[in-house]
Amino acid sequence: MASTGAKQAPKIVSKTSAGGTGAAGASGGPPIMPLASPLMGKKKKPFLGMPAPLGYVPGLGRGATGFTTRSDIGPARDANDPVDDRHAPPGKRTVGDQMKKNQDDDDEDLNDTNYDEFNGYAGSLFSSGPYEKDDEEADAIYAALDKRMDERRKERRELREKEEIEKYRMERPKIQQQFSDLKRKLAEVSEEEWLSIPEVGDARNKRQRNPRYEKLTPVPDSFFSKHLQSGENHTSVDPLQGSCLNLGGLNTPYPGSMTPGLMTPGTGELDMRKIGQARNTLMDMRLSQVSDSVSGQTVVDPKGYLTDLNSMIPTYGGDISDIKKARLLLKSVRETNPHHPPAWIASARLEEVTGKLQVARNLIMKGTEMCPKSEDVWLEAARLQPGDTAKAVVAQAVRHLPQSVRIYIRAAELETDVRAKKRVLRKALENVSKSVRLWKTAVELEEPEDARIMLSRAVECCPTSVELWLALARLETYENARRVLNKARENIPTDRHIWITAAKLEEANGNTQMVEKIIDRAITSLRANGVEINREQWIQDAEECDKASSVATCQAVIRAVIGIGIEEEDRKHTWMEDAESCVAHGALECARAIYAHALQVFPSKKSVWLRAAYFEKNHGTRARRLLAKARSSAPTARVSSGLQVFHRLCRSVPHRLTDVSAKLLNHHSVCQVFMKSVKLEWVLGNIEAAQELCTEALKHYEDFPKLWMMRGQIEEQCENMDKAREAYNQGLKKCPHSVPLWLLLSHLEERVGQLTRARAILEKARLKNPQTAELWLESVRLEYRAGLKNIANTLMAKALQECPNSGILWAEAVFLEARPQRKTKSVDALKKCEHDPHVLLAVAKLFWSERKITKSREWFLRTVKIEPDLGDAWAFFYKFELQHGTEEQQEEVRKRCENAEPRHGELWCAESKHVLNWQKKTGEILAQVASKIKNTF
Repeated sequence: MASTGAKQAPKIVSKTSAGGTGAAGASGGPPIMPLASPLMGKKKKPFLGMPAPLGYVPGLGRGATGFTTRSDIGPARDANDPVDDRHAPPGKRTVGDQMKKNQDDDDEDLNDTNYDEFNGYAGSLFSSGPYEKDDEEADAIYAALDKRMDERRKERRELREKEEIEKYRMERPKIQQQFSDLKRKLAEVSEEEWLSIPEVGDARNKRQRNPRYEKLTPVPDSFFSKHLQSGENHTSVDPLQGSCLNLGGLNTPYPGSMTPGLMTPGTGELDMRKIGQARNTLMDMRLSQVSDSVSGQTVVDPKGYLTDLNSMIPTYGGDISDIKKARLLLKSVRETNPHHPPAWIASARLEEVTGKLQVARNLIMKGTEMCPKSEDVWLEAARLQPGDTAKAVVAQAVRHLPQSVRIYIRAAELETDVRAKKRVLRKALENVSKSVRLWKTAVELEEPEDARIMLSRAVECCPTSVELWLALARLETYENARRVLNKARENIPTDRHIWITAAKLEEANGNTQMVEKIIDRAITSLRANGVEINREQWIQDAEECDKASSVATCQAVIRAVIGIGIEEEDRKHTWMEDAESCVAHGALECARAIYAHALQVFPSKKSVWLRAAYFEKNHGTRARRLLAKARSSAPTARVSSGLQVFHRLCRSVPHRLTDVSAKLLNHHSVCQVFMKSVKLEWVLGNIEAAQELCTEALKHYEDFPKLWMMRGQIEEQCENMDKAREAYNQGLKKCPHSVPLWLLLSHLEERVGQLTRARAILEKARLKNPQTAELWLESVRLEYRAGLKNIANTLMAKALQECPNSGILWAEAVFLEARPQRKTKSVDALKKCEHDPHVLLAVAKLFWSERKITKSREWFLRTVKIEPDLGDAWAFFYKFELQHGTEEQQEEVRKRCENAEPRHGELWCAESKHVLNWQKKTGEILAQVASKIKNTF
């Protein structure tokens, strides 16, 4: 019993250590008293039988930790239990410490060192909380906002990144860019310099540079002789036998020691000496083929050798199995039907594609034997064979097919000498005299005189060939050409080219009156012979005549066919499309003829006149003739088509149009025609004629203010101020409500120094024309130019009271203010006139004066978008881009202005209507106005 108790004591201790509690604590009853043991002393220890203290682990002092079973893993371990690591640092020696550390790792690190001023904490403050549907919706909204903000900044960011990359590449270019200039210099390196460049060193290590090659030991002849005698087959060498071979031949089964002589093949024996001699002989033959007998150097051409290798590489990149299948199928076709030419051609081409050229040649020659009457087979054989062999093949083909034109052409192509080509073709023409192709090929090789003789014979043999007849007509003289073309029309009455060529012939020889007759006869004759007149084909022929400088023929063809096959209501639309198509193809005379015919049919259509006028403006100088026709377009209309054509062409015609204006006056007794006539004489420098016309016009139309203005301006140009003042005053008596007349009279008085009189004139004008913003604006500017700014501000205040919605007044008021008050004034102007182009232009100029380039450009763009007809806005915008924009931006503003073609604006009209600028285009006027703008604001 004592021994049993002694054996059970350790189990109790181990379970106590595993569970983390004492023995008494485990049972809950009275403490278990240890059994008596002879090992215990007589004196009983005081702690025996008492419960273990809290946290007591038996054996911990000597390093014992006890053991655990599978059932004790998990909740059986207490937080105070030590970990398995015996040398763990402080704070990590118990299970509770490890769990606390793991929990701290999962929590967010909210230390100040983990806080960023811009991004906040590194992680999410609410990562430990539950992720609900509201959180998901909020994340989606924030993601959409981030995406939207990213798209708004995307273009700017990409542009900035591109600029940064370019700047980085400029500062740190690639190695390739650094050596680009040196690479270019390599083109100047000669071949000798290139060959003298030393080889680069091998950067590999010694083991890579000098690899240990596999050492192979040759097998002695005795090995082969032994196994030859025994008749056995072995796939490996016996190690014992190999050891015998290494013993210096003591046990080597050499057959020569057992037989009286060398074995011979006749007796089943092997003569190794003869095998060695044959091997040496074969090697000697190969070396002698590639070496020079004198110097021993190689005579193999490496380039030719590589070329031969490339020729051996098959060009077909498909599957080999497909080739085999195709080869089998074609072989089956050839065997089934050996007289089928496509089978032989396909087989030869298959072998050619796979790189087996000789096999292809053999196959096609076999095909010529099986199909001697096939042109395609013979031509394929001639193609595959080399030069001389191809000639022989073609000669053999001619014997089998003496009427084949293609074989004769191929035979001529194989000849390199021109005389040989002529000989072949003449031989061919003896056999096939009706072949147009042979005649054309033969004529091309002849000189002009010989060609004419051959063509004479050719048209006899081939009377239905239009090309031969026309070629002969080109080589003949005028009289003979006419006879040739007459014969051609007799033989070929259904071809239009002969008639057109006859018309061109007559035009080339100055007989233009016959051109129209020939074309009319052509239409009549072709219809009589049942030929349908295809309008599109005839127009194409007319375009070809135009390109060949046969203008009369071109116009005659257009007049003859332009109305064929078109409905009456579709004529105008179709003809305008035809004219535009001719212009696109470069056939200007065709387009001119179409417009002329359209004007004859539609003499009162304004759109036709305008299209014809623009065509002449852009592509010709025949405006005078067009205007002469326009004078009778609508004699009773007040603003007729001819008058509007006159308006648009006045600037484009470089010569005088006075005769046209006179003819227009005879038929159009209207004030607009008088005005344009006076303007024409004025800009051409005919001042006296302009004054006479103006006087005559005022007799009939004294209430037309523009005539009075032009008369006064002409007198001002001649420095006749009194006559100019008189003209303005007379005009104001007849036209008291003409604001430009009042302004011109005021400018005249100001120019001569009469400020008081100019001021009185403007006051009188305001009384006659109340609520006129232009008059108020001129009054304000007059006082400002005189240096009376206070009076100017007072007048501006009165003007804004009388005309509160006038954009030009608000735009002027902005810059009358001092700089600090301009912004406030501009806000008031925008409230009153939000969409007025003058106010928007003033705001753009205000931002420009404050050096706010981006905002200024935006307001300029807004101004020209709202009112593209305001020339002043385009001029200021162009001036702005000249100072602050790139060349691309300047070019864009110029092109947009040219497309808009502005006609209004104070500064713009002063330049565009000046007599010296009457022929200038929009782009030139834009540059001129911009050059005169000064940044006084």
